[in-house]
Amino acid sequence: MHPRIEDYALIGDLQTAALVGRNGSIDWLCLPRFDSPACFAALVGDQDNGHWTLAPRAAAARAQRAYRGDSLILDTVWETEEGSVRVTDFMPQRDHMPDVVRVVEGLRGRVEMRSVLRLRFDYGRVVPWVRATEGCRVAVAGPDSVWLRTPSASTTYGEDFSTRSDFAVAAGERAAFVLTWHPSHEPRPEQLDPFEALADTAEDWQAWSARCRYDGPYRAAVVRSLITLKALTYAPTGGIVAAPTTSLPEEPGGVRNWDYRYCWLRDASLTLNSLISAGYLDEAGAWRDWLLRAVAGAPDDLQIMYGLAGERRLPEFEVPWLSGYRDSLPVRIGNAAVEQRQLDVYGEVIDSFHVARTAGLPAEPHAWSIQRALMDYLESTWRDPDEGIWEIRGPRRHFVHSKVMAWVAADRAVRALEGQQELSGDLDRWRVMRDEVHREVCAHGYDAERGTFTQFYGSTELDAATLLIPRVGFLPGDDPRVVSTVDTVRRELTHGGLVRRYSTEGESVDGLPGDEGTFLVCSFWLADALLLTGRREEARKLFERLLALRNDVGLLSEEYDPATARQLGNFPQAFSHVGLVGTAFALHRGAGAD
Repeated sequence: MHPRIEDYALIGDLQTAALVGRNGSIDWLCLPRFDSPACFAALVGDQDNGHWTLAPRAAAARAQRAYRGDSLILDTVWETEEGSVRVTDFMPQRDHMPDVVRVVEGLRGRVEMRSVLRLRFDYGRVVPWVRATEGCRVAVAGPDSVWLRTPSASTTYGEDFSTRSDFAVAAGERAAFVLTWHPSHEPRPEQLDPFEALADTAEDWQAWSARCRYDGPYRAAVVRSLITLKALTYAPTGGIVAAPTTSLPEEPGGVRNWDYRYCWLRDASLTLNSLISAGYLDEAGAWRDWLLRAVAGAPDDLQIMYGLAGERRLPEFEVPWLSGYRDSLPVRIGNAAVEQRQLDVYGEVIDSFHVARTAGLPAEPHAWSIQRALMDYLESTWRDPDEGIWEIRGPRRHFVHSKVMAWVAADRAVRALEGQQELSGDLDRWRVMRDEVHREVCAHGYDAERGTFTQFYGSTELDAATLLIPRVGFLPGDDPRVVSTVDTVRRELTHGGLVRRYSTEGESVDGLPGDEGTFLVCSFWLADALLLTGRREEARKLFERLLALRNDVGLLSEEYDPATARQLGNFPQAFSHVGLVGTAFALHRGAGAD
């Protein structure tokens, strides 16, 4: 049986990431990038698909874990009858090649330990050839090579197509494992000093975390979420992946399993807001610059997502040799939603540039030209149907949220021209477009009989994305239509007090079988909407309940099932942590803070 999703913790080096279970097993790691094939894929298969377990040999060992201060260094303390040890897992921010370091330190008594390394390249399919050389074990298959350096006092041997190391650690002793990936055609990589790397990594993370300028309530949760967003950043380009995993299910045993190891444009505006609000202008600037590179080109070629460096082709395929997380099939690589038409991304992109401009990020000379081209295209296409924010794999429709974001695009473009006389554009025409979109949405996207904005024109279904209407400024929070929409969504789209994206009952709009959990970012949106409609205490209570859903090291997945009290979906999810940061800042501002 797979561990629960919330039983995992994250380590990473700002180019890729690994998931470490409470049981001491690294069950997911893609090398050398977030979107590379996994060499540990037990997360969506079984142990034969690759893992690295480091734990006491005693069957009755008990573990307790935490991140070391404001860092991404994971400490797990194991207690046994013979003694206790601390296992420290981390990935140094790399100079050239990625390393995974695992340090074992004796705390009490003497503890027998075992490491079991089972490498399987190409998402758990390829068994490498392993040999001993120069005091290391090296595993090679095709383009991939992994070097494992073990403690000198360990007994290392091959068994059952794995590399095993047995050793013991007494109080005050330390032992270290270092796993390094590099291309198989290159010479042996330079050896890393694991203890120097640990000190340097702790210093790097503490220095970064100290730059956070948020000093309001829930600061520890905000900083942990910001660290998580930083960990999901691909440092060479500034792109931020939605999650480091693929195919963790929205319903255990179901088919709603997607690859999230790419960069979504709609994450841009909210992520930029979070980074800028917390004082991380360098990261915000890198994300803005990634966005500029990704969207450059013909406006009609704009995609909803891109690869880490702005790659456009992300073909989706299934890997039949993986059994899936708790039999949730298929396991998908790539994401076919890249081909969808989602008009809301034009609004999100232009809003991102507006946020960056308002924050005072240095302007790029060509940024406004790109925005003008996007506006010209959107002006002629906003009336068209699309697949919407939730990437519906069904017929295109006139989704209300998409139209609202077209209004956002026009509104931000108008504001830019009104505020910066040096910019060129047709102010009158964009004002006309803004007014026209607003009238149409209010006329066709609002059900006066039910008192709510709907999912799409002519529909009676609800959509949690309409909670964003006051947040983006389409209507003020005290507008009766906003208040009634918030109340209706809260009444009809919540399960256990948390918010679903939309109804999946009956003939669902998404065209997929099965169900899904409550969507965590939508629940943060409800908290924001409650705050904007004057219900601060209700917003605070909901926010604190959402904080309680985090796992023991402060991480959130995409969804949550109130019935089973389990996290669902890809993990950890950037959108969920962006929602947490945004709501914490909103509550702080609402309390009268600067």
